[in-house]
Amino acid sequence: MHIDAVDLEVVKASLSGIVQEMQNSLFRTGFSTIVRESQDASCALMNDKGEVVAQHVVLPLHIGAFPACCAAVIQEFGGAIAEGDAFLINHPYQGGSPHAPDICLLSPVFVKGELFGFCGSIAHKSDIGGPVPGSCSGQAREIFNEGLHLPAVRYQRAGKPLGDIERIIGANSRTPELVLGDIRGQLGADRLGERRLNELAAKYGKEKILACFDRLFDMSESKLRKTFAEWKDGRFEAERFVDDDGVELERPVRIHVVVRKKGDSIHFDFSGSADQTKGPANVRPPLVQAACAYCLISLIDPQTFVSQGLLRAFTITAREGSVLNPRFPAPMNTYNPTVHALVDAVYDALSNIVPDKVRADGSGSRSIILGGRSTYTGKGYVQYEIIAGGAGARASKDGASGITVNQSNAMIAPVEIIESEFPTRLVRFELIRDSGGAGKFRGGLGIRREYLNLEDARFSIRSMKHIIPPNGCAGGKTGRPGDIWINPDTATAKRLPTRYADYPLKAGDIFRLDTPGGGGHGEALAREPERVLSDVRERYVSPEAAARDYGVVLRREGGAWVIDQAATAARRATKV
Repeated sequence: MHIDAVDLEVVKASLSGIVQEMQNSLFRTGFSTIVRESQDASCALMNDKGEVVAQHVVLPLHIGAFPACCAAVIQEFGGAIAEGDAFLINHPYQGGSPHAPDICLLSPVFVKGELFGFCGSIAHKSDIGGPVPGSCSGQAREIFNEGLHLPAVRYQRAGKPLGDIERIIGANSRTPELVLGDIRGQLGADRLGERRLNELAAKYGKEKILACFDRLFDMSESKLRKTFAEWKDGRFEAERFVDDDGVELERPVRIHVVVRKKGDSIHFDFSGSADQTKGPANVRPPLVQAACAYCLISLIDPQTFVSQGLLRAFTITAREGSVLNPRFPAPMNTYNPTVHALVDAVYDALSNIVPDKVRADGSGSRSIILGGRSTYTGKGYVQYEIIAGGAGARASKDGASGITVNQSNAMIAPVEIIESEFPTRLVRFELIRDSGGAGKFRGGLGIRREYLNLEDARFSIRSMKHIIPPNGCAGGKTGRPGDIWINPDTATAKRLPTRYADYPLKAGDIFRLDTPGGGGHGEALAREPERVLSDVRERYVSPEAAARDYGVVLRREGGAWVIDQAATAARRATKV
């Protein structure tokens, strides 16, 4: 079918608008702070084969999760899928959910009595059972330690809820009201998407919209392949390491990639990565594919329209039995540090092809989870927070401070929300001076977030780069690694591992999380002394670090820091 260029652009913008509207609906109706404040959720539209037609990118990894979840629903229900249905799935092996707390809700869209596509949403749940609050045990040894797993199940029939499913989910959660409320919010977002798609099909006709789907796939694939054809051919490799898997604490997990570029094709081979881990550091192939797509989008054009066509433009190999393609029932609830290591390795390898886009490693991801009894309601609560760090420096800019990096892309919950909903008090929230890696362009600063616990609670953390710091590049220094302490600076201070589950916090305990700073880019002595002075005045860099790392000697004059030009010249001369 001939598609007018103007019509195609209008349909493309309409699809983006529909997904954005679904996303706004989901965030505004979220019951949990995870969805409402941290925005740990994504929405997408799929065609009748389950291929992503449009996705609003909050969490880029979901471009791989949605089609895998759709495929499981189609395989299970096939011709029995009917108008008014809705389906749930969160099984990482039978579907594509990154881990069990990420529940996917899919609703079919029918136009003129025929299956037209699917509306989908994936949102993290505060708790779906398992041995620890939050369902993310850093010491899980199989997915059965990670809470309730749902294969593809029908959640609604003819627009009416099937109550048994909700009762099962509620009975397996420490926070049933929040979990079920968020699921109903997902359903509302999907139903909104159904209405908007039907309106679009009524305006342009079903056949034209389907033809536009195919054209958009081709455009996404073509955009990447045209760029690949301009890049130099070759074989490039890189690797990164995750601190540990949560079980074998002194054994780093290797993520290795070989990138083969020829013509308009790219292949990512991860066969050299570590075997699947005993602890929950494993990742399924749909997420590996999505992580590679994320890297390519970032390097080529961050405004690229997200569709299944992007996944057609390249291929991957993830060895069966490896950390990136584990065998059932290997655990995977703390998968995100592994994905960050994968992304850093892919960026490093691709920097040989696009050196102007090179950047140092960032802080990676982390979350803290507390569970107990609320002092306000007497009910069980789960406080789940995603905490940011420093971004790596780039070839022309300093790294950003106190942000989520790479594919995590979630928000830090506001202090006011945390203190009003949970029995904790935030006593410190600040950037960590000197945490950014030194370089011509400085790495972003990590943050310190320190809490006073008001009631007994069970504490878990899943983090990264507490042992292996974020790499610098082009001569830049590493960023400061992260840390987690219970009752720091006291005689009873205890340092926890990077991943830890179920530490018993007492009322009055303090816990402090330091997040890593980003790596630096370029030689530190190449940084202009005036920029170092500005960093010291802003308290990003200490005067001692200015002299030690950058060779810039400062002195006080009239109550302000100024550059000691003679001492700086002498110091830099000795450091060359």
